[in-house]
Amino acid sequence: MTGPIVSARGVGKQYFLGRGPRGVTSLRESLTDIVRAPLRRLRDATGTSGDSFWALRDVTFDVAKGDVVGLIGRNGAGKSTLLKVLSRITDPTEGRIEMRGRSASLLEVGTGFHPELTGRENVYLNGTILGMRKREIDRKFDEIVAFSEVERFIDTPVKRYSSGMYVRLAFGVAAHLDPEILIVDEVLAVGDAEFQKKCLTKMSDVAHEGRTVLFVSHNMAAVRAICSSAIHLAQGRVLAQGQVAPIVEEYVKRSVGTAAASLTFPPRPDKPQFTNIALRSTTTEYGGFVDVDITLRAPTNSSAAIEIEIHDSRGIPLAYVSTAPMGKTFVSMTANEDRHVSVRLGPLPLATGQYDLYFWLARPWAEEYHVTRTPLSFEVVHSDPSESGFEFRQSYGRGAITVPMEYSVR
Repeated sequence: MTGPIVSARGVGKQYFLGRGPRGVTSLRESLTDIVRAPLRRLRDATGTSGDSFWALRDVTFDVAKGDVVGLIGRNGAGKSTLLKVLSRITDPTEGRIEMRGRSASLLEVGTGFHPELTGRENVYLNGTILGMRKREIDRKFDEIVAFSEVERFIDTPVKRYSSGMYVRLAFGVAAHLDPEILIVDEVLAVGDAEFQKKCLTKMSDVAHEGRTVLFVSHNMAAVRAICSSAIHLAQGRVLAQGQVAPIVEEYVKRSVGTAAASLTFPPRPDKPQFTNIALRSTTTEYGGFVDVDITLRAPTNSSAAIEIEIHDSRGIPLAYVSTAPMGKTFVSMTANEDRHVSVRLGPLPLATGQYDLYFWLARPWAEEYHVTRTPLSFEVVHSDPSESGFEFRQSYGRGAITVPMEYSVR
């Protein structure tokens, strides 16, 4: 076969907010809707209604046979919508897609499963939907079950499965029944760390067999590890397509540029809390510092420790700091009065790239008062610890910590 295995040209997908022109399902509803709101119906019919948005617009790309392509972008960028269009779950509003091969999709937990059927029955049902013959499923059945680790429950209705069991069996079917194109959304995040690692290994094996994988993930480490190329989506459009390293690096830079520089929290009457956390600057260099201004408040006279974790762009924790090493030093707070704390982190021996800060207010090993779920992000814009003219970057895949080195030769 010559040419791309997946080809998209000018693909767009429009959705209507609320009821929309496609929400009417009967003649009576149609007549009632026309009588009640003729002007709105006229706007909808002529495409001038403001109650619509484009989830995808003018999306064009090619995927070669055997490529493992990572689709990356912020929430709402259109990644999942694009996979649904490619999987033929929904039709594009405009444009054309050509797929030259049998595809299998795993977009949601239990996709293609019937809750009343057993795991065994769903393997055969799902395999048949994917276009497999019974003898093909028979040949792969034991391998699917072993991979999914649900042997004890294979004859139990899947409605009694946990979400993890659901996704293990669903991925096992999709990955083992020899599709030419495997389409996988972030659903793998449902599984535990060991199963996610097994799935990533399986997708690598699928690619080495000459099959094609389209993979949506917010885990940049996974994208770097298994993908041969990447597509960066933003606001429903393709920003860039190409080699993984530069695409991911540009995505990380854009994420830093849109990250919040401060966090504000509403007052809480029951426990000590952060009311505001702000970075004085969102950029630094190797050996530089990050300064954080923190405001605390408590309903009663209290004391607590401020704890901070530094994560790299892959979400891997790199460092932990606390105002209370070994639980000996706490920040005191007077009832219903603001306490301002200035924190300086550094010098930081970090490679060029994005980093996230997470904050805890707690009595260590006793009680957590307040934990931030949204990070504050900063960027190391230049890292050359040995001043050799060579810049160390996270994208090289050799770690985020850079340490100067001296050596002698005898």
